[in-house]
Amino acid sequence: MKKLTFLCVIVALATLFIWWRYAETGHFPDLTTAPIWSEDKLELVAELPTPPGNVAVNQDGRVFLTLHPEARPEFNVVELVDGEVIPFPSAEWQPDGIQEKSFQEVLSIRIDQQNRLWALDTGSHGIGQPRLLAFDLSSGALVHEYDFPSSIFGLGSHANDFQVSPDGLYLYISDASILAKTPALIVYSVEKRESRRILENDASVKSGHYEPVVQGRPMTVAGIFTINPGVDGIALSRDGETLFYASVSGDMLYKLPTRHLKYAQANNKILAGFVEPVGRKTMTDGMTTDNQNNVYLTDIEHSAIIRMNDQGERTTLLKTDKLRWPDGFSFGPDGYLYITNSALHEVIGRLPSDVKKQAPYPVYRIKTDQEAVSGH
Repeated sequence: MKKLTFLCVIVALATLFIWWRYAETGHFPDLTTAPIWSEDKLELVAELPTPPGNVAVNQDGRVFLTLHPEARPEFNVVELVDGEVIPFPSAEWQPDGIQEKSFQEVLSIRIDQQNRLWALDTGSHGIGQPRLLAFDLSSGALVHEYDFPSSIFGLGSHANDFQVSPDGLYLYISDASILAKTPALIVYSVEKRESRRILENDASVKSGHYEPVVQGRPMTVAGIFTINPGVDGIALSRDGETLFYASVSGDMLYKLPTRHLKYAQANNKILAGFVEPVGRKTMTDGMTTDNQNNVYLTDIEHSAIIRMNDQGERTTLLKTDKLRWPDGFSFGPDGYLYITNSALHEVIGRLPSDVKKQAPYPVYRIKTDQEAVSGH
């Protein structure tokens, strides 16, 4: 009986600790206004049997997607061809495939101006091997690979999103660190094959004390674990000179000149001095930029897309229940902005049969009259 009582006390204390560290109850303010675009502007690109994660569109209009790892799909990285998903670069590269460095858990992909598709493999929160893989889009051949050391992406990390500089020489990556709670940014030099971890636990990369509520569902699992990552969305100005970033539940968008990030001797104290707030933002997952230095933000709580100018002023572009956890952005040709709907509120904590019932999962695009630039 004493042993049982002692075990109950340990379990209770452990549960209390997890709740204290991982649960949030605050409610994020609604910063949306009346949308200036009708939902009729949304064009359906595809309806998928499993939720998409991120999207990358090249200047020829080829559409690539990740199928969200949380839904445990058969394929992880795919190309959309005539409305159907084709494994990219092949079935052998998909999870448990025969390739030596087949995908473990890829969430984010980007296409750079050198026509390479980059895939960021989280290594399942650092349990496996987080890595970068780049494929030539003309041939599908692997042209670059890099395994991150544990000092960069360790256990409990989450290599969430990234951007590629216009010259293809630098990648800027967010570690949302939903489990380890040590969010940070990572700078990777393609030529030097070196990575640096910066601004760990800086105020600009920490999560806010808010609980996401998406289409009526509070995102707290079992009452003790809130889906509340640190720095998540990350975007790069078209000239590559300014990095924008924010956590999902943080209420501020930040920016940082990339010239300081390329200076390897710049420590966190120096870099923190160059961080600037742009403006108050919504509960945001994905983000991207346009030619006018506007930043496009998803609002997962209000099924909306927001545009923020360089003065921090917000405009609600679109607001519709068709957007089920708007997640990834990519500009394509002819001024189209592609949008994935990961519907994580219908995936996390749900049985596979329940996820299947919520299908199809849409990918949309919307005309913005912005030109396509690879990597956005």
